[in-house]
Amino acid sequence: MPRPPMDAPQDHADDTDVDVEAVVDDASVTDPDDVVARVLTSAASRSSGYTLFGSGAAALQTGDASGGSSDDGEQYDREDRQALRRVAGLSTELEDVTEVEYRQLRLENVVIIGVYPQGALHDAENSLRELAALAETAGAVVLDGLLQRKPHPDPSTYLGRGKAQELKSIVQALGADTVIADTELAPSQRRALEDAVGVKVIDRTAVILDIFSQHAKSREGKAQVELAQLEYLLPRLRGWGESMSRQAGGQVGGAGAGMGSRGPGETKIELDRRRIHTRMAKLRKSITAMKPAREAKRANRRRNTVPSVAIAGYTNAGKSSLLNRITKAGVLVENSLFATLDATVRRNVTSDGREYTLADTVGFVRNLPHQLVEAFRSTLEEVADSDVIVHVVDAAHTDPAGQIATVRDVIGEVGARHIPELVVFNKADLVDDGQLLVLRGLVPDAVFVSARTGLGIDELMERIETLIPSPSNEVHVIVPFDRGDLVTLLHERGKVLSTDYDERGTIVHALVGAELAAALAPFAEVVPAPAVAG
Repeated sequence: MPRPPMDAPQDHADDTDVDVEAVVDDASVTDPDDVVARVLTSAASRSSGYTLFGSGAAALQTGDASGGSSDDGEQYDREDRQALRRVAGLSTELEDVTEVEYRQLRLENVVIIGVYPQGALHDAENSLRELAALAETAGAVVLDGLLQRKPHPDPSTYLGRGKAQELKSIVQALGADTVIADTELAPSQRRALEDAVGVKVIDRTAVILDIFSQHAKSREGKAQVELAQLEYLLPRLRGWGESMSRQAGGQVGGAGAGMGSRGPGETKIELDRRRIHTRMAKLRKSITAMKPAREAKRANRRRNTVPSVAIAGYTNAGKSSLLNRITKAGVLVENSLFATLDATVRRNVTSDGREYTLADTVGFVRNLPHQLVEAFRSTLEEVADSDVIVHVVDAAHTDPAGQIATVRDVIGEVGARHIPELVVFNKADLVDDGQLLVLRGLVPDAVFVSARTGLGIDELMERIETLIPSPSNEVHVIVPFDRGDLVTLLHERGKVLSTDYDERGTIVHALVGAELAAALAPFAEVVPAPAVAG
């Protein structure tokens, strides 16, 4: 069947085509034998007859949609990350050895593929656009996309034999060096598709793992990503025959059989599997050893009755931008998927003086690899142990309902469905009134904000104040004037209802937690019982 039209990012595709043709025409007139002209002519001929994955909505929003306000801080990490970006270059295929000095570095040019059943074309196109954005974030250039309508993926080559041959033609014509499938391929499917297409084939999970490995900064984050990568790699190891045997085996013909009877011993692939299992065990122990430090911090907050608010949501929805806007945290903000992986916790204060913490967590994505959910379970504990979940949704996204469903599925996986949830539609400045009505119908009690402009932030803070748990122990105390520290604790950890003064000290009527109530017991004031009428 013909390929459906696709929209995906390739901002420079049209300009590149025009420039290449102009250079080829000019070079052919002046010097037909020029080496550079031959290379450009070859590149142009491979692309003839195929439409680049270009016009239409970009996979990543352009402009300053994801942040960029003064609240984001200096953002030095963003400059470091931009220092190693992949660039478009000439083809590395050489027609003769004299062209080697004109060859430029070409890094991954990819074609993305997907399979969808009857009636699911819209969802398949959204998923393929998201895969294009993931590939861009990983540093690749997306050249084209290919969708096949098929009830179930082919168990051998994923696409089916005929479509695999069409994919091979597209890859050769566009000069692509990688094919990315919009699902998690079985090891046998990947090998068979590589044999059919002739270039490297990877799947959606591999791309996400690659992004995580690039963006992990903390020691715990790096360990979690490496563990997920090894779990993904283990069933996908490829052997190269018995010639890779590394040591002698046992006695094939029984004891004392002598020379010539020893079979091959442990092969290279078996050694690799054993080393991976050993490394995974060490990583699990390392991640487990980091858990007590996090537990101690959470226990300290619980002991001091400090409520916690977790910011969760789809990747690139603006969670870090929102945290920066509220707390001036200076967390990295970038218009890319999974820009920040490590949890960031910051302190904030309500309008009546109560302290609480805001935690920015790792973003979610549809078909999030189960290896990452398991490896990042310790990070996702910030969501499971919170008192309120601020669920951030990209209001300008084409499928906000799908984002909400995906995030709620992951929240359920970590056992946090019982926690109060506040849905926040970020980037409200990028949508029109009609879309706002649609979103209000989707989640009637949601809050609409813009982390970039500050729209709706005050309403968000008020809603958070009403949702975080209030202290429930009522106390009437007379605090001596030399114990001002207790008055400060009452304001920070409790809710002060009234304050008065006399010669004995500060008279406070407040709601506090159980631990603070016990500490204030020696200063309790006897409140007379109300008179009974009659």
